[in-house]
Amino acid sequence: MQNPKKSLSAFFAQEEPRSPPSPPHLTIKSFSPPHDHYQDNLLFSPPGSSAAYTAANLYSRDPPDSPWALSPHITPSPSLLYHCISALYRQEGTIFSVAAAKGLVFTGSESSRIRAWRQPDCTERGYFQSNYGDVRAILAHGNTIFSSHKDYKVRMWKITSGPENFQAKKVAVFPKTQQIFGIFPTSSGFKHKDSISCMAYNHSEGLLYTGSWDRTVRVWRVSDNACVDFFTAHEDQVNAIVVNRNDGSVFTCSSDGAVKIWRRVYGQSSHTLTMTLKFQYSPVNALALSSSSNACFLYSGCSDGIINFWEKEKISGRFNHGGFLQGHRFSVLCLVAVDKLVFSGSEDTTIRVWRREEGSCFHECLAVIEAHRGPVKSLAVALEIEKVVFVGFLVYSSGLDQAFKAWRIKILPEDKSHHRLETECVEVKTKSATATAEYEMSPVLSPSWVEKKRQSNGSHFF
Repeated sequence: MQNPKKSLSAFFAQEEPRSPPSPPHLTIKSFSPPHDHYQDNLLFSPPGSSAAYTAANLYSRDPPDSPWALSPHITPSPSLLYHCISALYRQEGTIFSVAAAKGLVFTGSESSRIRAWRQPDCTERGYFQSNYGDVRAILAHGNTIFSSHKDYKVRMWKITSGPENFQAKKVAVFPKTQQIFGIFPTSSGFKHKDSISCMAYNHSEGLLYTGSWDRTVRVWRVSDNACVDFFTAHEDQVNAIVVNRNDGSVFTCSSDGAVKIWRRVYGQSSHTLTMTLKFQYSPVNALALSSSSNACFLYSGCSDGIINFWEKEKISGRFNHGGFLQGHRFSVLCLVAVDKLVFSGSEDTTIRVWRREEGSCFHECLAVIEAHRGPVKSLAVALEIEKVVFVGFLVYSSGLDQAFKAWRIKILPEDKSHHRLETECVEVKTKSATATAEYEMSPVLSPSWVEKKRQSNGSHFF
């Protein structure tokens, strides 16, 4: 089946430097009558929204020595379903990772600093650093933060945060540093040989999983910093790793186009491959797992812009391919799943919000957020609670346009009568699918990002 999407390289070859065009629009051919569900379902925000108020307050709060500055583009979404409540730009350097926990958001970048921001207004609380270069990945669990660095090691931090103070203390390094003759520091032979691109934490077992561009996965026991297992997981770089906390299964994906499922050998620390999922021959960049007592879905974001998903059989435990979500024009770089919702960030500069219908595999696209002027590299999602009542989601995104943004998203109740009419995002299960997408324009990309992409010929650009 041929893919109608334009490749990013073709886009660069055809485009000449010019002023930024208007935002892209999506046109769908379908057998159902034309229907604009945005106009029907969404209301418009009144003047003086909370986004503008928050942005104005942030001007006075920005620390004078911070490399961050408020974005000059204050453009709240006209939709009540979602709007941007904060937008910050780094003056230099790329933001590689974002993580949220305990009312804070953490960002890692090309500098050695990890910055902490208060939810939801992104007021800067402080920072901590390790003098070992880029922070490629961040994992947050409660008051514990794991960060991977340019020296191919992981550091564990304990966070203390109060109304007036913020403090981070380094408590461990993986692998732990040893000394030869008590003088010369060295690392054990379990150290990764290339950048650590992803991490996952099984809290109940006290195990930290790290995936690397060296194609391996290593398993660390947090209690004593020991490497208890390592194995070559893929034929190419490992891009994402997730853990199912219900049964301890580990999922990895790679640029070799495969998604693999691993399980620990009973009573041992070693892991064994139980299943390989390979539906399309496209590099897989991101994974997300939605697991509950009733259903378990695995999502994978690919370089062709497709999000494949698999559903777990309750009896056999096998994962069967359920279909794919189509809408992104370039690579899907990050995914987050929360219950029935899936958030996807793409190289086409947008964030999409998908919802799975209860009791079925049908998905609908609730929103297409034109989030950045460069690829959306990382996403983090937190629940917004007011007086013990759930009111919506807080989504934090970082892009290769050097921007960090916070979004408030409120999901409208499901409308069963419109499920089949909302055809902007189409799930195709078989070759006889009848919906096809055509795109009128290419995404609006930052000129600096375009130049970086042209100059980068390596596979490790992201």
